[in-house]
Amino acid sequence: MPKVKFLPHGREVEVEKGTSLIRAALNAGVHINASCGGNGVCGKCRVKIEQGAVEGGVSERLSKEDIDKGYRLACISEVTEDIVVRIPVESELDESVLNLQASPRKRAKIKQLDLIDFKEKGVFLPPVEKRYLELPPPSHEDNSADVTRLVNFLKLKYNEHRLEVDFSVIKKISKVLREADFKVTVTLQRSIREDGKTKILNIEPGDTSNRNFAIAMDIGTTTIYGQVLDLNTGEVLAEYGDFNAQMSYGEDVINRIVYAEKGNGLKELNQAVLNTTNKVIGKILKESGVSKDEVSTITLAGNTTMTHLFLKLDPRYIRRSPYVPTCNLYPPLNAKMLGIDLGEHTVALFLPSVSSYVGGDIVAGIMGSLVYKEDELTLYVDIGTNAEIVIGNKDWMVCAACSAGPAFEGGGIKFGVRAEKGAIEDFSIDPITFEPMVFTIGNSRPIGICGSGLITIVATLFEVGVIDNRGKFNRDLNTPRIREQDGVWEYVLVWAEESGIERDITLQEPDIDNLIRAKGAIYSGCMTLLKEVGLTINDLDRIIIAGGFGSYIDLEKAITIGLLPEMDTSKISYLGNGSLLGAKMSSLNNQIRRDVVEVVKKMTNFELSETPSYMENYVASLFLPHTDMNLFPKVSQRIKENRRIIEQIRKGQR
Repeated sequence: MPKVKFLPHGREVEVEKGTSLIRAALNAGVHINASCGGNGVCGKCRVKIEQGAVEGGVSERLSKEDIDKGYRLACISEVTEDIVVRIPVESELDESVLNLQASPRKRAKIKQLDLIDFKEKGVFLPPVEKRYLELPPPSHEDNSADVTRLVNFLKLKYNEHRLEVDFSVIKKISKVLREADFKVTVTLQRSIREDGKTKILNIEPGDTSNRNFAIAMDIGTTTIYGQVLDLNTGEVLAEYGDFNAQMSYGEDVINRIVYAEKGNGLKELNQAVLNTTNKVIGKILKESGVSKDEVSTITLAGNTTMTHLFLKLDPRYIRRSPYVPTCNLYPPLNAKMLGIDLGEHTVALFLPSVSSYVGGDIVAGIMGSLVYKEDELTLYVDIGTNAEIVIGNKDWMVCAACSAGPAFEGGGIKFGVRAEKGAIEDFSIDPITFEPMVFTIGNSRPIGICGSGLITIVATLFEVGVIDNRGKFNRDLNTPRIREQDGVWEYVLVWAEESGIERDITLQEPDIDNLIRAKGAIYSGCMTLLKEVGLTINDLDRIIIAGGFGSYIDLEKAITIGLLPEMDTSKISYLGNGSLLGAKMSSLNNQIRRDVVEVVKKMTNFELSETPSYMENYVASLFLPHTDMNLFPKVSQRIKENRRIIEQIRKGQR
């Protein structure tokens, strides 16, 4: 990998080829003024290439004389070889600032799981499979019924016992057998019990055994994702996600339950989630070249409320103490009858729930991450509007859920947006001039702040003393970026002329309050659950972060604000969409479907709202990072030292 050396600081960093120069500076802990999100608009990230060359970097913001001298814009320059870069005086920090202890920039590692080697392990047995059969035709010596002939052949040749036949197969078997000269393919659905019955779901003419597909789906509160899987190879043929149309009826599950109780609310919510599901299915089937009649099974994982709304079950008692769902275990169902746009024979399999607020999506994540099979004591956290927490290993598990609110998805933040093009996802600040360096998704003009960007911004402002541990701005700092507007204090991240919305993009104190409440709910949920089982954070072997949001979190920044407990970041891993992963694995291996029933029985649920210590932990966590700084010794030490150095520099400049 090429090396980038920054002068006059003397800092050096290795980066992948194609990395933007401004991103390299961020990784090296070198601040360059920039507020346009890496779009090349503001022209403030002007640097001089003293050795080597970069790809791009030329802009109308640079004069011909500047270009000839080697000046480039860091945000649109790509590193392709070893280079030496000089930061101009206007972007250069005082040498003393180099002594600041920057928190390492660490993302959670993507957890690598050995998922599709089921065949080599001898356990590749999908819940639904196909078999090609060449049946002997009837004769005067053997004139048994067509269904009997089929069942007897499967028993004799494949040792298939305890068979039952779906009525749809009975209705068409005579015609299919004769049109195909008794050469047919049958679709078999395995029971989750080893001694259970195998069901004959479908019969087709000819050999279609190589065309056997499944769909795995994550039915999320905000988004719905689907994958098409080849049940012969385990390969993912297509994947697509879309926003859940139920969002029009409320951002969170409580609002949707309330809506479901009104008039035709349940019917409307059911139709909304079906519309999105069918849209996703249509998209992935078209992309994969699979017809809906070739899909044998669809496996769905969602939280308890989402599953109830999908099945049109009354969810009203989920939100009322003692928080009782209609059911936690769901039988195999006919997908077509549920309103899913698939074949007549397609079977729908739903991951079971544990309680009203720990649903099939979390169970799927526990199965997908293999927590239920391993000795390591694990804290599993799915971060979203509702945060679900599981602690345990193969021997025992406890779980709980807490409402974090929509802050991590941009909700409740004045300029909050979802993770989309133009969303501010990363941030740095000059601790002397308070000028920002912002990065946006897609290097576009900034349009707002996404959840991961919000965490980084707040953590960084706290580290350099722009905000205090209550989330309030230091109003004595000499900068136009900290101001009061309509009685609310804020920090200007991007001036209107540099933004993509022609307005100043700011972070306000109420935004910080919302983030503190959200992180406090998650942190206190983890601490309460640990306390209830007699453990501390030091007893954990690892933390797994699940959910789409988790992939973008800067771990050290999350620890700095108190979202995650202070621990060795090498013990923290990122799983991704655990719900979709678990649904996928359940589609490919019937043993996982058998295991899941026992796993659900093993998971002891705690209702945090009924646990007295939760509110105590929550109130204590409503500070950055916490009221008890002994829980965050490294963060505390780093911030004290940084602020001491910054104060010395500021006094020297007066």
